[in-house]
Amino acid sequence: MSTTPSPDELAEAVAAAGVSDERVLDAVRRTPRAAFVPAGHRAAAYTDEPLPIGHAQVTTQPSLSARMIQGLALTGAEHVLEIGTGHGFQTALLARLAADVVSVERWPDLAERAQRNLSRAGIRNVTLLTGDGSGGVPEHAPYDAIIVSAAYPEVPPPLADQLRAGGRLVQPIGWGGHEEVVLFQHTPGGLRSRDVLALARFVRLHGDYGFPLPK
Repeated sequence: MSTTPSPDELAEAVAAAGVSDERVLDAVRRTPRAAFVPAGHRAAAYTDEPLPIGHAQVTTQPSLSARMIQGLALTGAEHVLEIGTGHGFQTALLARLAADVVSVERWPDLAERAQRNLSRAGIRNVTLLTGDGSGGVPEHAPYDAIIVSAAYPEVPPPLADQLRAGGRLVQPIGWGGHEEVVLFQHTPGGLRSRDVLALARFVRLHGDYGFPLPK
């Protein structure tokens, strides 16, 4: 039996971490994470661990990404906004599970790398932008689902405003470094917390509606 790690083994680790949505697990199996991490870390691509990608950033742990995506309850017809593209692995999972994805990355070089990774993987239903994700992307709103891969003590108002009625939003809530990953839903009474999906550590969300940009 081969000892080389594989997408199947990563999917098994994700399932063992509590992800039960078969569509999400299938997306993990079908998406070669090794194509979405820096070359020097490809040997660890199919371990359930975060990996460094530069700018003091790391990828989200695959099982955590999967739990966050599972919380969105995607059926395949959704228009999704992702804040924090990184190298594009989570973006690729979302693209396999939704109709289309708008993804915003703060760092231009990471956005360029993610675009190359997605193109090489044959993923075409992603609009990738560089800029301040805390303000969302109003020109493409409203969204059926929003996923935020950076921490802030509250949901930025523009993101709440850009979520369609009934839509779901997942975000780490906290100051950066120790957060609750919370599932919200847009209700007639406004954005409401529905569940805590995980405890985790994320980088801070910077921007006009997040923490001030470092100088």
